[in-house]
Amino acid sequence: MQYTHILFDADETLFSFNAYLGLKTMLLNYGVEFSEQDYQGYKDDNAALWVQYQNGEINAETLQVTRFTKLAAELNVKPQELNDAFLDAMAEICQPLLGAKALLESLHGKVKLGIITNGFTKLQQKRLAHTGFADYFEALIISEQIGKAKPAPEPFAAALAKLGNPDKSKVLMVGDTLESDVLGANRFGINSCWLQHAGVEGKEGIKPTYTVSSLYELADLLADKIAA
Repeated sequence: MQYTHILFDADETLFSFNAYLGLKTMLLNYGVEFSEQDYQGYKDDNAALWVQYQNGEINAETLQVTRFTKLAAELNVKPQELNDAFLDAMAEICQPLLGAKALLESLHGKVKLGIITNGFTKLQQKRLAHTGFADYFEALIISEQIGKAKPAPEPFAAALAKLGNPDKSKVLMVGDTLESDVLGANRFGINSCWLQHAGVEGKEGIKPTYTVSSLYELADLLADKIAA
């Protein structure tokens, strides 16, 4: 298969997403020591909210506010204030995953590149600017802006429309989350590549076209799959 368009997820596909460090950094400004035990409680609540968001049961604003309701009450501040501070901290500590810059450099000018992310506008735009990656991409689709999250078809349709509606057989979606990136691509009718991080198991019934364990491996995979 020869690809002319490649779509990427953002968090843990192109950028590291260390939420624990982001929360710890943010809460230092409030004089709060944030432990791993504290993080586990936040992580459990946040994960449940993300499932609801991806299933279309709640919107992005509800997710962002609700995940900080308990902590905001303890600190006597508004949940939205904590969410904004958290996104600022995550942008500040953002680092590309190993191999991301080299991969994008090798693809830029040979294929058209896009991002489809279930992340939030404020963070995504800041990270692209912070890392210097913005110029690589001709499409940036943020689920918050279109009101639907992967695996829904709307983000994928928006990306292809932004890229000139290429033949679906020439498009590849790369992401680390089977339930949103791979399942969404499969349902939409485009090929998928799962970036499988260490310790993450597959899911029955969700089969990516390709599986890689690093962006270096992805670069090797794509070496003979880019349309000349």
